This record gives sequence, structure tokens and C-alpha cells, in this order.
Amino acid sequence: MAFELTVRGAPQAYVSRPGCWEELGPRLAELGIGRALVVHGGDSWRAAAPRFPAAGTAKFRFERYGGECTYEERDRLARIAADERSEAIIGVGGGKISDLAKAVAGRLRLPVVLLPTLAATCSAWTPLSIMYDRNGAMTAYDIHPRANALVLLDPLVLLDSPPELLAAGIGDTLAKWYEADVILSRIPNPSVELTVAAFAARICRDNLLRDGEAAMAALAAGEFDDAFARTVETVVLAAGMVGGFGDRYARTAGAHSVHDGLTILPEAHAVRHGSKVAYGILVQLALEERWSEIESLLPFYARVGLPAGLRDMGLGAVPEERLRAVAERAVEGDASIHLLPGVITAELVLNAMRRLESFTASLASSPPADIGS
Repeated sequence: MAFELTVRGAPQAYVSRPGCWEELGPRLAELGIGRALVVHGGDSWRAAAPRFPAAGTAKFRFERYGGECTYEERDRLARIAADERSEAIIGVGGGKISDLAKAVAGRLRLPVVLLPTLAATCSAWTPLSIMYDRNGAMTAYDIHPRANALVLLDPLVLLDSPPELLAAGIGDTLAKWYEADVILSRIPNPSVELTVAAFAARICRDNLLRDGEAAMAALAAGEFDDAFARTVETVVLAAGMVGGFGDRYARTAGAHSVHDGLTILPEAHAVRHGSKVAYGILVQLALEERWSEIESLLPFYARVGLPAGLRDMGLGAVPEERLRAVAERAVEGDASIHLLPGVITAELVLNAMRRLESFTASLASSPPADIGS
């Protein structure tokens, strides 16, 4: 069977070890980069700035981003980079900053260097950007023609990150298994690329169910250990490999479409990307009628701080007509939810959301079985 896919498997160079940010200057010199625009955030930069290394022979222009990964912000930063004659874009921060830095670099055909401060998504690994409008609603999914030039993942930096962001990363990465498996398990004689994607997706599930809770404890204690290291690399590296090798056959399915639908709610903008995706996993499983799998996942969700329903995201009071709009957005056009078996309609999604709320409420007084051990 022939598969129409393009492998975008990895950055050109990836380093993950304590203190690796100190390698930035020499590695920029190796790449022949003498000037770079450094894009950073606010809170994350205050935590990261003391660890940011000296430039070496390179010259940096530092610029704070406007808080959202939009085309307008991309173009603003591209103008600054062009005026500064930047030879690379460096992103220091979480997923939106990484996506924005990649978008700016893609616009200018420059290499991008990423120094993650969070393990909340696989954005540092993947050559793509999720774009939003000024109101925070997702608008596009742009794939860039070049791999990220360099990723320096220092787990000691990530020990300074808020716990809810690591929890969100765990939720986003757990979806790699559920979204990839529902597609790949129905493909006879998968190619080598798809076999690699399936293997990476299983690693995402197995590592997180084994190490996720311990990683959250390590973060709370500020102590670097093997569970924390494996978890953050699972969120960044293994998760990135799923879509990198599987392309459209493994990247997203129902969970991310539900996330996209939720972004139309202003009150959902304060909910982390990975938390919305984690909720989307449960909606996808409800669509698949896999209620026992939902029941077995819920204790793990509770231990790491992921939402079991709309109530847990502060969305329990959203009226029916607005939830219907969420469901309609989730199935819009060629949304990846249509990769699930059968014909998926907005009414089916809305019904799955309703049933999930009833199901989780019914289990509240009777803790379900646990797959996290």
C-alpha cells in the first residue's frame, strides 16, 4: 500500500542535558550565525533570563512577543528581524513562542533555534506553527519547509516551570497515543514510517502513565530525577516523532479537533492547550464508545491535574447553544476528527460531551479502576 506522507522527523540538532543552554554561543558559531533576534515572553523570561547564556561572538536583539501567535505578530517580528539583519530567530519560552519563532523564521527563510522553558507541547521539536487570531481562536496549522536548526532542552530550566504547564504537556502528549492509534490500527501493512510513528505513540502512553505522576512530584520538590527527565523528553521528543514520522496518518484526530472547538469560547482561553486536548481525549473516547477506557484513565487525570470534564475547566456553566457552536467548530471542514471511523457530526460531538459530563459525575462517588500503576 502506498502512503502519501512527508517525514519531518527531527530538528537538525537536538541536545537535552542539564546546562546545555551554555552551548548556545559555540553552536551558533558552528552554524555561522552572527546576529539573531531573540523572541521571548514575560513570566517565562523572568525565570529564564538568569540562565540565558552569553552570546559569545554573536549579537542579539531581544524582543518580547505580544502574547499570542498571530500572523500580525509574526509580521511585526519579521520586520524587526529584517531591520536588524538577523541571521536566525531564537525562541525562548513555551509552545506559542516556539511556534511564533518558527513562523517568523519561515517568513524570512532563516534558521530557527529553540530554547524551551516549558514541557507543555512538542512545539520545540516540530517544524510547524499553530496560528491564532487576536482573540485566541485557532485559525491555521502551518507546516514549514525547514526543520528547526537547533533545540537546546535543559531540564533544569524546566524545573522552574509551573506544575499546571507540565500537566498540560502530559495531557497533550497522552493524546498522541489515542489519536495515532485510532488511525494507524486500521491501516493494513503500514509503512516503516508509520511503524515508527506507532512506536513513538506507544512510548508516549507508556512513559507518561509510568512516570508522569513521579515527574509532577519531582517538579513540586524542585528535584531533577530520571522520571522528570523521561517525562519532559517524552513530551518534546517522542510526541514530536509521532506526527514527524506519521504525518497526517498520526498527527491528530478527535482530541485536537475538540481543542480547536473549545478555542472559540473566550472563557476557555485561560485553560492550557494540553488541558483542552486532554478533555478532547475523553470526548474522542466517548465518540468511540470506549467508556471503560475513560473510567480507567480518570484516576491518572486526577493525580496529575488534568480535567475530567467541562466543570474542571471552569466551563460547566457554558450554555447549550455555545457548546453546540464548539461542536460545530470541531467538525468544521477537513478537521482531523473526521479521521475517526464513521461519519462524525456536530450533533454526535455535542452528545458525546453531554454523555461524558453525566458519566464522570456518576463516577464521582465511586473511584474507577486505575491503569496508572
